[in-house]
Amino acid sequence: MLYNSSMSYRILIIEDDADISEVLRLQLELKQYQPIVASSYLNAQKAMEGDKFDLFLIDRMLPDASGLDICRYLRNHETYESTPIILITAMAEPENIVEGLDAGADDYITKPFDINILHARVRAHLRRLESNKKTGDLQIGPLSLNMEKCEVKNEGDLLQLTNTEFQILCQLFENPGVVYSREKLIAKILGDEVHVTNRTIDTHIAGLRKKLGSASNQIETIRGVGYRLREEA
Repeated sequence: MLYNSSMSYRILIIEDDADISEVLRLQLELKQYQPIVASSYLNAQKAMEGDKFDLFLIDRMLPDASGLDICRYLRNHETYESTPIILITAMAEPENIVEGLDAGADDYITKPFDINILHARVRAHLRRLESNKKTGDLQIGPLSLNMEKCEVKNEGDLLQLTNTEFQILCQLFENPGVVYSREKLIAKILGDEVHVTNRTIDTHIAGLRKKLGSASNQIETIRGVGYRLREEA
């Protein structure tokens, strides 16, 4: 079943638990978002046929698909390859979180969750989404970054990054040569209100480096401190 409302940011909630989806819908409406609920992958696909969404909240276990598969689908979808994805699940082991992030999720919230933390994470991702609307191209070594188009290229070849990977690179691009601690990157990307482990940033950095390919060494690890972007190739 699909629900609609008429507010600002459009958020697709893919959740088969009616109680949880109703709480999420009502809470998001209270914050002036425009949530739509899909109880299955099939319903989610139908919703995406007629609407464009700014953020996804996805349950990992659905009756007709895995939330991980939905993440992978979205990351290969031209419209949603950089749209923020938050996985919501009862699977809280570290390996579960890593699997979710590797599948393309930008964030991972475990059930039961605090609604204020959920709101904080949604705000953080949408805030970063808005910051992408800044204009201008930045060039460092073989990498070029366009914030307006949310594009990153390596020697002219367009790279497919998740929203969080893009935000990390944007932050490093702002101050090349400056070392960012994991804690600072978390605060810059997700906001001070959000609490995740350092391993989360490490996982995103590993995924980002893999996608940078020949330019992966542009991101330098400063052992025991954090990461920085090399000022030259």
